[in-house]
Amino acid sequence: MKTKLRDHIAEIVSFSDQEFEYIIAHFHYKKMKKNQFLIQVGQQKVNKYFVLSGILKSYYVDKSDKEHIIQFAQPDWWITDYNAFFNNKEATINVDCITDCELLYISNEDLEKLSAEFHKMEHFFRVKSNAGYVASQERILTMLNLTSVERFNHFNRLYPNLIQSIPKYLIASYIGVSREMLSRLSKM
Repeated sequence: MKTKLRDHIAEIVSFSDQEFEYIIAHFHYKKMKKNQFLIQVGQQKVNKYFVLSGILKSYYVDKSDKEHIIQFAQPDWWITDYNAFFNNKEATINVDCITDCELLYISNEDLEKLSAEFHKMEHFFRVKSNAGYVASQERILTMLNLTSVERFNHFNRLYPNLIQSIPKYLIASYIGVSREMLSRLSKM
């Protein structure tokens, strides 16, 4: 558990054993079952989660009760309701477990504390946030510019392991097509 986070952080910054012990003390472990909610719309306080094992999704449910998947998260990825987390607001999206999951989480207060105390951790969190912004922009542009066939092929290239690990209706929601259309795309 600790090793996975340490290796993940070490991809960007280095630190001593003593520094890491202080850093890991700000994280907490959580085990979740398939279909359990990690974050629900209206929740007052949310944390930022690092995925040790399992697969999660963040999504929005519109007024017609249609689910729109914003993000999947798999091992070594981060997930939260970013607006709620960074701005101390009520959650506006849901995050739940597609599979059983093991997670480490940190509060915004502890993230800010670590960032203030360790320039290296501030750098780490900035690099991870920037990567998330880039991925979000690419996702928006993909949805705006690509056909449904191109979006399906793009998803397969980006996330080849997810295609076999999650239900097809979730992939359909993520790429913005119906289940029937996804079935046709899968046969092409």
